[in-house]
Amino acid sequence: MSDGPEWFAQKRYGYGAGLPISWQGWALTAAFLGYAFAVSVWFKDRPVATIALMAPAVIAFLTIVAKTTRGGWRWRWGDEDD
Repeated sequence: MSDGPEWFAQKRYGYGAGLPISWQGWALTAAFLGYAFAVSVWFKDRPVATIALMAPAVIAFLTIVAKTTRGGWRWRWGDEDD
């Protein structure tokens, strides 16, 4: 187990995080998706502005997900790697 909060499950195969496992993880995911949808709708004719607004949000989202994933991010090969 990690020392910090655990908002996301680890993936069984591959690298990264799986689905949220707490309300905080679901809230973070919903907020990020809402932001991404709003930016894509409001700036649909301005791709540079869309990228400029989304890049920091994606970096922040992935940083938080990485820090709150149970067991951290690492390559996994299934059950024998728990």
